[in-house]
Amino acid sequence: MAGGDPRERTSLIVTVLDEAGTIDDLLTSVCAQSLAPDEVVIVDGGSTDATWQRLQDWAERMPLRLVRAPGASIARGRNLAVEAATGEIIASTDAGVRLEPTWLSELMAGLAPDVDVVSGFFRPDARTTFERSMGATVLPDVDDIDPQKFLPSSRSILFRRGAWERAGGYPEWLDYCEDLVFDLALKQAGCRFAFAPRAVAWFRPRGSFRAYFRQYYMYARGDGKANLWPRRHLIRYSIYALGTVFLLRSRNSWYLLLLGGFLYTRRPYLRLFPYLTRTSVHEALFAMALVPVIRFVGDVAKMLGYPVGVWWRLRNTPAQSPS
Repeated sequence: MAGGDPRERTSLIVTVLDEAGTIDDLLTSVCAQSLAPDEVVIVDGGSTDATWQRLQDWAERMPLRLVRAPGASIARGRNLAVEAATGEIIASTDAGVRLEPTWLSELMAGLAPDVDVVSGFFRPDARTTFERSMGATVLPDVDDIDPQKFLPSSRSILFRRGAWERAGGYPEWLDYCEDLVFDLALKQAGCRFAFAPRAVAWFRPRGSFRAYFRQYYMYARGDGKANLWPRRHLIRYSIYALGTVFLLRSRNSWYLLLLGGFLYTRRPYLRLFPYLTRTSVHEALFAMALVPVIRFVGDVAKMLGYPVGVWWRLRNTPAQSPS
């Protein structure tokens, strides 16, 4: 256990909704931690499958505290979990994830008297060619990360309870991107961050274009609601508008578009390369062909989702949007 003193106790929090097919893998990896949390607090947002029954079975084998909160959003669930936790040190992850055995110990190693938040990392747990291309396209490597600017996902993060309180908790008015807004609130509150790149949570990328499109549509809608990255979204609209104009006005502009496409997909191909060297020519070609399509589908999803979020923000009162 991480400690007996409540000031040193570590609580691992998780929110779930219809995760009967993944919860066993997560809790098995929690039990395999080289440094075990003192308790695991799981908030179920109203599962209609066998998730709750599976959790009750696990409660007989580990220090598991269960909270049922039908209809709770991810942000609300995380806040309820922190409130129910008895530790002053909070680690957070998600269902659908499996943790490296040293995940919690690496996070704890990054904690210091002058550190309030430890950012863990995440890697794709790809099991198909489509998922490998998806992971290489949408997820960064450690080498792509600037630790000073990195905003951690709440699938792999550790923070002090006091930091959560200073930030005002997770933003319950937001259904997506709640962890990024929470990160920004932590920074605005003066919390100090450390980066623990070996605190790895593995998760499966989306396995279909439909699921991927919905995921990034919702992410972009969340960006619009929270007024996140407006310049980044404007640049995306501008690039696609200019590309369309070039195609319509000049038959010889295709080579510029190809060059731009190459630059846009260069990093994903570099991340994908180790897999390409270990597979058949057919699979390698398929994986390579997927990358630009994944980029394009994701961009379309973002360009459609962002204005929906902006429209929501314009129609709602300031109390429902971040200050």
